[in-house]
This record gives sequence, structure tokens and C-alpha cells, in this order.
Amino acid sequence: MSKSGAPRIDVPSEAPARASLVLASLIIVAAVANLNLSVANVALPAIGKAFDSSQTSLNLVAVGYSLGLAASVLYLGAVGDRHGRKLLLLLGTALSVPACLLAASAPNDTVLVMARILGGLSAGMAYPTTLALITALWAGPGRTKPIALWSALGGGISMLGPVIAGALLERFFWGSVFLITLPLAVVALVMALLFVPAHANESAEPVDNLGGILSVLLIAGLVLAINFAAVPHQGALVVGLAVIALAAGAAFFRRQRRAPNPLYDLRIAGRRTFWVAACAGIIVYGSMMGSAFISQQYLQNVLGYNPVEAGAAILPLVVMMVLVAPRSAKLVETRGARTTLLIGYAFLFLAFAWMLLFWGEHSRYWHIGLAYVLTGIGAGLAGTPASHSLTGSVPVRRAGMASGTADLQRDLGGAVMQSIMGLLLTAGYASAFSAAIAASRESKDVSDQVQSELTKSFASAGQVAQQHPQYTDQIIAAARRSFLHGDDWAYTVGLAAIALGAMLIFFMFPHRDAERELLGRYYAEDSASASAATATERSSGPGA
Repeated sequence: MSKSGAPRIDVPSEAPARASLVLASLIIVAAVANLNLSVANVALPAIGKAFDSSQTSLNLVAVGYSLGLAASVLYLGAVGDRHGRKLLLLLGTALSVPACLLAASAPNDTVLVMARILGGLSAGMAYPTTLALITALWAGPGRTKPIALWSALGGGISMLGPVIAGALLERFFWGSVFLITLPLAVVALVMALLFVPAHANESAEPVDNLGGILSVLLIAGLVLAINFAAVPHQGALVVGLAVIALAAGAAFFRRQRRAPNPLYDLRIAGRRTFWVAACAGIIVYGSMMGSAFISQQYLQNVLGYNPVEAGAAILPLVVMMVLVAPRSAKLVETRGARTTLLIGYAFLFLAFAWMLLFWGEHSRYWHIGLAYVLTGIGAGLAGTPASHSLTGSVPVRRAGMASGTADLQRDLGGAVMQSIMGLLLTAGYASAFSAAIAASRESKDVSDQVQSELTKSFASAGQVAQQHPQYTDQIIAAARRSFLHGDDWAYTVGLAAIALGAMLIFFMFPHRDAERELLGRYYAEDSASASAATATERSSGPGA
């Protein structure tokens, strides 16, 4: 009995046969998606130089993969629940191969963005299925450790992407970074085929295809509207995308209330341990990915790091995530998800405050490394309880909904936060550079075309500097100061998001005992509902 007198339901701990091989297979499949997600960041300066890309185009290259994954993850998670998670796992991993080849051989940044979105769609098939299978194959307290390993190693592998990509960029062209995962995809396919069980606790309910299409329009419209908001003369496009997102969102929620087999069960989503954890995870992963996106450009553009140095600089984040996440699982069991989330948020807040205050034009590496250490600790602590609360709040037959939401934490969070931080970087950079031009003695000699190139992106300013060698030092110095102005805007909004997330957790997420009581109640309700549904099916069957 709990302190309040309500009964507590203890779910027996269960694990599949060959559990270690199954978990290793799922983590390697997830690794393909995680690496593909992060390899573009370190290559952005090189891509910008190759295609003379605007900052908005670079933002879309960075966010394209997250966009494809976030837009499709709910729909494809439900498809996997109904038609076979293992099948979707294999199809998604296989599709990642042509997506990577197309990205590596893209003739321009528009094709590269399309290839990144295609890669995200392939990950939308495979990645949510990994957590859905963990939820379906492990039960009770035994599920916490696999989720912690999946979260830590997934995040750690994602952050290794820039290190490997940086090494390749030193020897090969920019497209080589998109070929990193090809050997790993082959290994993942073989292991998934051999070791991952098929048809584990899958649903017999039909898929809400209309709801799936609306969810794609909602997320894609939202992310693209944010990205184009800072582009001059694109107001009509932004308004149109925003209208699509709002209309699709309204239709989606109306559909989910009325559909007999909703894609996203709003009754379950309304559970406090579900929706608060979902929001908390979105901010955690979004902040981490947004800061990685900005910082890789900062290290190369402002501090002059080469790609290898910039990629290796992020290693402290990887190490801390991998070390901290297993301890986070123990902390969840002893202190509860709420306390663990708040501690993680405190470290993330310190990391962003440090970036805002101490990352400048002449920062030493220890200034950089300390921020990454704090970010790794924060994400390692907060990632596990966010995913654990989601999976513990849903019945196994809705594992796709839980895993889809867990993926949305990272992918929608990453897409939205990268888009917002990229928007502010773009706007802040352009604003500062325009002010620098206006204040210079040569301002009357700067044509509108040249000013447009200077304010478009750091890479474009570098191209202009090469064309006007007598002004090279002035242009590069102004570009660095302008970049720092823009990234200060980005880090400020990151700090605000983390503070809001911490307040949400503090006031809305239940304490440990209340959380366990709620999870026990949800389990009892879902078990009773499943039993009633089974009895109804038998009574209405052919033999009734």
C-alpha cells in the first residue's frame, strides 16, 4: 500500500531471450539514425563555402534530418505497432543507405536538404521502433536499465558524429561525412534480422492514416515556418506555412478526440507523468542539439578550429553522457524522475549561462570543454527519466505512441530549438553586420549586393573577403563579432527555455511516491481495459 492507502501494482521484471544481443542490435540500429543526425553540424562551414549557402540554407541542412524524423515519427510508430516493428526497423535501416548516398553526391544545397529530409524519414521508420521494442520486450524495473543504455549510448554516439566527420573533412570533401554510417547500417541490418524478435506485443487496431497525415503537416509546417521567418521577402511563405501548421494541428486534435482508434491517444497523453515528461525531454534534447549546432560553427568560424579540432572538442559531452546516464537510472529508482530531471536541468542551465558569458572571440579550450561537460551531465541525468516516465505511462499495446513521443523529445525538440536558435543566429548576425557596415567609413562604397552577401552568412562574408583582399581583415573581424552577437541571442533563448522547463517540472511533475502511485494506477486501468476489450472480442466472435 502507498502512503495514501491506494494499492500499488508491482509489475514483474521480464526480459527477452538473448537480451544482451537484442539490446545491442537495437542500439546499433539507433546508432545509424543518431550518427546521421549529427554529422552535418561540423561540415556546415565547408558546405557553406562549397555552395555559397545562406545561413538559412545551412540551418535547413542541419535541421532537415530532424524535420523528416520528427514529422514522421508518430505516424510510422503506429504503423510499426500494427504491421510489424521488426519489418519497419529493417526497411528504415535499408532506406538510410540511398539517403546517405544522395546527400554525399548532392550538386547543390537544395538537393542536400531534400536528401537530409529523406534520411530523416528512413530514421522515422527505424528509430522509434527501437524504443518501442524495448518497451514491448522488457517489463517492470528491468526496463529502466535498457532505456538508460539506449538513451546514453544513443546520445553519446550522436555526439561522436562530429568527431568522425571532422577527421574525414581533413582528408576528403564535405560529402564524405554522409557516408560514415554505411558500414554500420549493414551491421545493423544483419543483427536486427538475426536477433530482434518479430511481432512482440503488437496492436491489432487499424492505423489512423488521416491522423498520421495531419501530424506530418503539423510538424513540417511548424519547423519550416520558424526556419524561413528570418529570410527577407518570405513573409507570405512563412504565413502560409504557419496557417498549414495551425490548421493541421486543430484538425489533428479534433480527429484524435473522435477517432475510434486514435493515432495519439489524448487520454493517455493527458497523464501528468506523460505530458510533463514529454515537454521536459523536448527542452533537454532540443537545447543540447541547438547548442551543438551553434557551437560547431562558432569553433570553426570564430575561434579558427579546424574540423578535427571542432569535432573532438565535443568529446567531454559524449563522455559525461555515457558515464552519467546509468547512474541516472539508479537515481530515478531511488529519488524519482522529478528530482533527477531537476538536477539535470540545473546542469543544463549552468552550461548555457557559461556559453553566454564566457564564449567569446578569444576563449580558451577550457572555457569550451567545461560547457560541454556541464551539458553532458545535464542531458545524461535528464534524458533517462524523461523516456522512462513516458514508457511507464502507457500500455504495451501503445508502445509506438510512447516511443514516438520519446523520439519527438529529441527530434521535434532538436528541430524546433535548432530552428529557433538558427533563426536568432541569422537575425542577430545580419543585424550586427548591417550596423557594422553603417558605422564604417567605407559604408557609402558598399553596394546593396555586397551588403546582402556580407549579411547572408559567415561563409558568404568569407567569400566577399577573398574578392576584396584589401578589406579581408576588416570583413572577417566584423563577421566574427556579428556571429558572436547572433549566438548570444541564441543562447539567451536557450536559457529561457531551460528555465521554463524547470518550472514546469517543479510545479507539475509528481514526487517519487505520487509518481509510483500514478504509474500503478495507470497500469491497473490499462490492464482492466485490455481485459475488457479481449472479453468483448471473444463474446462477439464467430463462436458467440
